[in-house]
Amino acid sequence: MASASQNTSFLTGDIEQHQELFGQAFNAGDADAINSMYADHAVGVWEPGFPLTGQARRDYVTDFMSRKPSVEATVLQTLVTGDTAMLIVRWSMETTTKEGKPEHLEGTAVDVLQRDENGHWRYVVDNPYGASGPHTAEEAAAQA
Repeated sequence: MASASQNTSFLTGDIEQHQELFGQAFNAGDADAINSMYADHAVGVWEPGFPLTGQARRDYVTDFMSRKPSVEATVLQTLVTGDTAMLIVRWSMETTTKEGKPEHLEGTAVDVLQRDENGHWRYVVDNPYGASGPHTAEEAAAQA
């Protein structure tokens, strides 16, 4: 279940600290640290309707972070049962498009995390539009 990345400086066994540490890694532009916060089998749905896993997920994070985004996030709800947690997170982000134009993004995420064998919480599902939508590629295109 552990991530292939060895960077553990932003990992925590305290679910209440997870989002704050994620925000610090994100705003520092540290793609390696961000990728270390995901289980190897994790899925990210950063573009509605296009879930990514494995190397494609890691590459997407690295590419996206090259655009120097910044994020602000507030955890609205945390539910924990055993080694599984669900976070509902309201977020807003300033970034640039692939063409370099300023872009504002926001949503309400549904994230699922699992505690790894070392007690660290890692994403297994990262769905930034999970509660707010759009949920499909078609919905996203209609809003564009």
